[in-house]
Amino acid sequence: MFTGLIEEVGKVLWIRATDRGTQLQIAAGPMAESIHTGDSIAVNGCCLTVSAHRAEQITFDLLEETLDRTNLRKVRRDRPVNLERPLMAGDRLGGHFVQGHIDCAAQIISFEASDGDHRLEVGLPADFAHYVAVKGSVAINGISLTVAEVLSDSFVVWIIPHTRRSTNLHTAQPGDLVNIEFDILAKYVERMMARQSV
Repeated sequence: MFTGLIEEVGKVLWIRATDRGTQLQIAAGPMAESIHTGDSIAVNGCCLTVSAHRAEQITFDLLEETLDRTNLRKVRRDRPVNLERPLMAGDRLGGHFVQGHIDCAAQIISFEASDGDHRLEVGLPADFAHYVAVKGSVAINGISLTVAEVLSDSFVVWIIPHTRRSTNLHTAQPGDLVNIEFDILAKYVERMMARQSV
């Protein structure tokens, strides 16, 4: 379980097919000192297991499901990735409950400055539109954000300067793919309503 509060922005060293499948290696910076093989780390919001660790270099094995569903299939050398360690018992919860299970990757439609903040509009696939509500929570690239607008085929969040500086959104451009995890509460409500209608 994560909170959607990014701890560090890492850097992709490489992603490649190996005899063990597809592997991703990143430079994690100071955070790597407290990471061990077998730990879970959210990378762009996607929960991955550390398969190897040396100094600041952290390696992950990527499943085909991960490559199919997330933007990790598009990362290249030197690209920034958002990193967060799991929530520990007793930690303060400053964002919202984020599982690290990406629902889909969607394109940025626009990312425009406005009075010091940035308006970020992201495409909303029809299969997931019912999970989004104004003032509800959503995780974009692992960042806990609040939905400001819901449009016919997109939704909007506002990005404050601190969030833009402290995450990989500082390099985001229209057309980029971002990972989206919708609020787990909406999924549980959907499941319970489906059972009642049977």
